[in-house]
Amino acid sequence: MAISEKMQDALNDQVAAEFYSAYLYLAMSAWLHSADMPGAANWMFVQYREELSHAEKIFDFVVEREGRALVKGFDAPPVEWDSPLAVFEAAYEHEKKVTAMINELVSLAREEKDYATEFFLQWFVTEQVEEESSVNAIVQQMKLVQGSKNGLYMIDRELGKRTPASATSEE
Repeated sequence: MAISEKMQDALNDQVAAEFYSAYLYLAMSAWLHSADMPGAANWMFVQYREELSHAEKIFDFVVEREGRALVKGFDAPPVEWDSPLAVFEAAYEHEKKVTAMINELVSLAREEKDYATEFFLQWFVTEQVEEESSVNAIVQQMKLVQGSKNGLYMIDRELGKRTPASATSEE
């Protein structure tokens, strides 16, 4: 069964939101590099790549459901932050916004009685729990060491260990 136009449009909007998320994290990565935080910059770069994969996953789903996938534009993300903590606080707030968007998509799928899309979106619901939790944990760690260059250095080293998820774990 083909996807409804209303659901298709909402998913296409989410594709744009996921691309925005990717570019936001790329901007954050660039800022963190300029702040001499290569580990945190790496963490954000991995996040950038993950958000691209989310956009592609939704794009492919629209096509698979006989819909028309569209690539829409979006506003440029911010490029300046006051501190590494501010970067991760902004990322946390952004993830909470994305969670709300995913929840709205699930509500729409239920309203449309589009069980295939609702099932598809459950992966994103679970993913958002993980996204919020991981970013919030970094925020809390950075708050604990605020003012300690040694503490920030240790967090940066730990964040530098993040590697991209394997293709199989993304599916």
